[in-house]
Amino acid sequence: MPPDDDRRLVALYDAHAPSVWRYVVHLTGDPAGADDIVQETLLRAWRSPRILEQEPESARSWMFTVARNLVIDEVRSARHRHEVRVAELPERGREDGTDALFESLLVEEALAGLDLEHRAVIVHAYYGGCSIAEVARRLGIPEGTVKSRLHYGLRALRLALQEKGVTR
Repeated sequence: MPPDDDRRLVALYDAHAPSVWRYVVHLTGDPAGADDIVQETLLRAWRSPRILEQEPESARSWMFTVARNLVIDEVRSARHRHEVRVAELPERGREDGTDALFESLLVEEALAGLDLEHRAVIVHAYYGGCSIAEVARRLGIPEGTVKSRLHYGLRALRLALQEKGVTR
C-alpha cells in the first residue's frame, strides 16, 4: 500500500471508526463483537482502494452499510444460532473421585489377602515412602529380605488385582 493510502486509511479510521463502533454496539449490544465488526469493515475499506479516494461522507455511509451487513451476516450465521448466551460461565467439570476410591478399595482388599510379612514391606515402601534400608531398620530384617519380600509381595498383589479385573 503506498504511503499516501496509509495516511488515508488512518484518517478514515480516525474519522469514522468510533461512530461505526457505537452504531454496531447499538445494533448488537456487544462491545467485543463491535470491535470485530469495525475491524472487518476497515479491512474491507483497505481492500477497496476506491473507498479511500471518496469524499468523507460517502466513505462514512459505505462503512455504516458494510458494518450493518456484517452484523446481519453474523446474526444469520449458524454459529450465532447455536450459541446460547448466559450471564455466568458454567463451572468446570471435576472428577468426582469415584473411580479412584473404587480402585483404592480393590487395592486395599488385595493387600489384605497378602501374608503379613509381604504386606508390611509393601506398605512401608510404597505407602510410607521408605527406602529399602529404612524398611529393613523399621521391621528389623536384613535389606536382602526386604527386597525379596517386596518382589514376591508385589507379584502376589499383581495376581490378586488381576483376579479382581483391575490389571491385565
